[in-house]
Amino acid sequence: MMTKVTQTLWTAIKVATLATAIGTQISAIAAIGEPEKEDLKFGFIKLTDMAPLAIAYEKGYFEDEGLYVTLEAQANWKVLLDRVIDGQLDGAHMLAGQPLGATIGFGTKADIITAFSMDLNGNGITVSNDIWQQMKPNIPKDPDGKPVHPIKADALKPVVEKYKDQGKPFNMGMVFPVSTHNYELRYWLAAGGIHPGYYAPHKGDTSGQIDADALLSVTPPPQMPATMEAGTIYGYCVGEPWNQQAVFKGIGVPVVTDYEIWKNNPEKVFGVSKGWAEKYPNSHIRVVKAMIRAAKWLDDNNNANRPEAVEILSRSEYVGADYDVIANSMTGTFEYEKGDKREVPDFNVFFRHNATYPYYSDAIWYLTQMRRWGQISEQKPDSWYMDIARKVYRPDIYATAARELIEEGLLAKSDFPNLESEDGFRAPQTHFIDGITYDGRKPNDYLTKFNIGLKNKDQI
Repeated sequence: MMTKVTQTLWTAIKVATLATAIGTQISAIAAIGEPEKEDLKFGFIKLTDMAPLAIAYEKGYFEDEGLYVTLEAQANWKVLLDRVIDGQLDGAHMLAGQPLGATIGFGTKADIITAFSMDLNGNGITVSNDIWQQMKPNIPKDPDGKPVHPIKADALKPVVEKYKDQGKPFNMGMVFPVSTHNYELRYWLAAGGIHPGYYAPHKGDTSGQIDADALLSVTPPPQMPATMEAGTIYGYCVGEPWNQQAVFKGIGVPVVTDYEIWKNNPEKVFGVSKGWAEKYPNSHIRVVKAMIRAAKWLDDNNNANRPEAVEILSRSEYVGADYDVIANSMTGTFEYEKGDKREVPDFNVFFRHNATYPYYSDAIWYLTQMRRWGQISEQKPDSWYMDIARKVYRPDIYATAARELIEEGLLAKSDFPNLESEDGFRAPQTHFIDGITYDGRKPNDYLTKFNIGLKNKDQI
C-alpha cells in the first residue's frame, strides 16, 4: 500500500517520464510560447525552390509546431507580394529582392522582412536554338568537342551586335524587376560587354531599357518556354524546371547556371510583413523552425531524399511539371545542350553552406545591383546599405528558431553558423564569372569595380 508521500513521488516520476517521452516540445512551448495564430496560408510560385514549404507541409513539420498551413500557388510575383501586404497571405516564397525592393519603395512600398533564406543557386540562362547556333562558333571546345563551361556572354556579344546593326531589338526575359534572375542576367550580360540597360524611377522610367544592348522584360516563370518558342524573346533567365523544360521540348539550350555566375548565390527567401511578424512572433519562429527542418531533410545524406522530393514537387498542387524534368536538375545533374548532361551537385542547395541563414551581406549584394542598374537613383553611403539590410533581414529571429531546434535535439550546433559570434557577413566572395570579389562591408567600393553600371555619383 502506497503512502501519500510515495504516491506523490510516483506521480512526480510519471510526470517526468511523460515529459521525456514527448520530448522537448514542452520546453519549446515554454521557451517561445504557443503560436498566436495557428491557421496560416502561404503563397508560392511554381518553381522547384519552393520545396522547403512543400516538404515542411508534407512531412508534418508545420503540424509539429502546432501550425495548420495551407499552401497556395500564385499567378505571379506581383500578385504574391500584394497578397502578403494586404494580409490575404500570412507569408510567401519570395524573390530575395522583393522584401528589399518593397522596403526602399521600388515598386510597391511596404515593410517586408525575412528570417529565412530558402535556397542557394537554382537558376539558369537559356537561349533559343537559333541563338545557340549563332553563339556556338564563339565558344571554346574541349578535346571531345563539347563547349567549355562556364559559357560567358562574350559568345553572345557578336550576335547581339548583329541584331543591333540590322535594327532588330534583342529581347530577353526575366521574371520580375527585383528578381535574382534580373540581376544575374544583367551581371552575365555586362560581364560580356553587353549593356542590359538602366532604370530611372526618378524620371518615371521603370522599363530598365535605357542605353540597353539587350532589352529585358518581365515574363512569368511557367510562361518562359512558350514565350521563347513564339519568338517574342530570344532567351531568358529563370528558375527550374523552366530551363530544363526548354531542353525537353527541344526549343532551347541552357547556356549557364547561376552557380557559374555567382557560386552559391542566395536565391529565394520566406517573406512576411513586418506587422505580421510583430503580431505573431511565436507563430513566425515556429514557421522558421519547420522550414529549417525541411531544408535539412532536402539536403540530408548527400541529397538522398531528392527523388522523393521530386515526386512531391511534380504534383499539380506544387510545381506540376513532369518528374523527369524536375529531376534533371534537382538530383545533382544539369542538362545543357540536349544530351550534354553534367554533374552539378550544388545546382539546388537548401541547407548546405549555411543556405538557410539570412546574411546581411546577401541583402547588401542585391542592393548594390539595384544601385548599379538605377533602381536606386542616387549614391548612398555604405551605412545606408547596412541599415536597410538590418531592417529587412532578421538573423535574430532565425537564431531563436535554430536554438530551439538544437535544444529539442532535432538539429545540432554544428548544423548552423556559430550563433553567438556570427555577425551576418560572409567572408569576401570570389567565385563570380568576371573574377570580381564582393565584400558586403564595402558596397560603394564594390560598385566602382564594374565597367558597366552606375557608381559613385552617377545618375541617369
